[in-house]
Amino acid sequence: MSTIGTIDRPATHDPMKQVPTMTPPVPETPAPDTSGAPEARQNRNREMQLMQEALARAHMHDRLQEAESERQAVRLAAARRMQRRAERASLRARRALAMAVMQ
Repeated sequence: MSTIGTIDRPATHDPMKQVPTMTPPVPETPAPDTSGAPEARQNRNREMQLMQEALARAHMHDRLQEAESERQAVRLAAARRMQRRAERASLRARRALAMAVMQ
């Protein structure tokens, strides 16, 4: 009795004696001319990568501008607070001087 092996367990380990397996179909139409295709594909990949890098660079530039604008706004708010504090201290000093002169 001849036992036919399976894909996982072939009947023999000799490749020449194994049952032929399915082979991929041979295309009937000739392959299109791909002269220069790898180069074009490589260029397209490089262009896509460069586009992604440019997009990331532009995004980082925008984020840095936002951060700088935020820092400038914080500095301006702090400067205004200090200016109001200085004005109040100046008014207190003038009042104290006026009170001292009045007495």
